[in-house]
Amino acid sequence: QVQLVESGGGLVQAGDSLRLSCAASGRTFGSYAMGWFRQAPRKERAFVAAINWSSSATLYDDSVKGRFTISRDNAKRTVYLQMNSLKPEDTAVYYCAATASLSRLVREYDYWGQGTQVTVSS
Repeated sequence: QVQLVESGGGLVQAGDSLRLSCAASGRTFGSYAMGWFRQAPRKERAFVAAINWSSSATLYDDSVKGRFTISRDNAKRTVYLQMNSLKPEDTAVYYCAATASLSRLVREYDYWGQGTQVTVSS
């Protein structure tokens, strides 16, 4: 069992940066791949980025590639999402999630946090 708590969201202007954190509880955190997803109003939850357990592999959605960076610190049981050059279309609730194998698919993630709001004004 893994419990996840996101933090770091907020209201920023276009072009600004934010770093989201996701703190995990549970001794098996280091064995899970971790992902970030986002959900804008009236839209489905969408993949943003993912990282495998050893940080040797990452995946990004094309919309954030080159602007966002996912990383993790297994000793701290924390995964991060560094978001640079933010755009109004990045506005959403951001969720972290845990899965057994690196994936872009919502349905393959077993554990979810409660989400953190990111709002980017133009």
